[in-house]
Amino acid sequence: MIRRRSLTLLIIVLLIGVPAGYLLISAAQSRDSGRDKEDKYSATGLTAGWPSKVQRRIYEVDIPKGGVSSFVAYYETNNWRASRLYVQFRTTDKGLRKFLHTLDRSKSDLRPGVTIKKRDRDITGWSFDKGVKWTGLVHHQDDPRPTQDVTVDRTDKKYPIVYVVSDTTP
Repeated sequence: MIRRRSLTLLIIVLLIGVPAGYLLISAAQSRDSGRDKEDKYSATGLTAGWPSKVQRRIYEVDIPKGGVSSFVAYYETNNWRASRLYVQFRTTDKGLRKFLHTLDRSKSDLRPGVTIKKRDRDITGWSFDKGVKWTGLVHHQDDPRPTQDVTVDRTDKKYPIVYVVSDTTP
């Protein structure tokens, strides 16, 4: 009799307790995931770190890897008319050449001045002060491929800082 009750109790625990425990753990993980996503998408400015591989592929912003890029930050905006990825990073002279090569451009294509529009500067908080050696280019592509506005701080020739706005329409 006691053996039968023990077996019944064990079966009840296995049939009810295990799934209930699984549901509690799953709910907690789901809630944490939602908070992480909420934090990511509620950002209102540049976030330190690398954009995801998908973002880099969609916006065609190939940040040089292999330890040649540092201080990487990005911000993405999306609306019904356009999507933009804002990226900044410090790199080496070799990294700059590699980055420009991914745009089918070279350092000789960089022209004096800032190519990033005021609207985009206001969104990111970038200020391109006078007295800094700014060079830039605009890489136009046919839709649906993105267009990149690139501005480079060439004050330190060994370690230029690159600012990119990649704009695509859905």
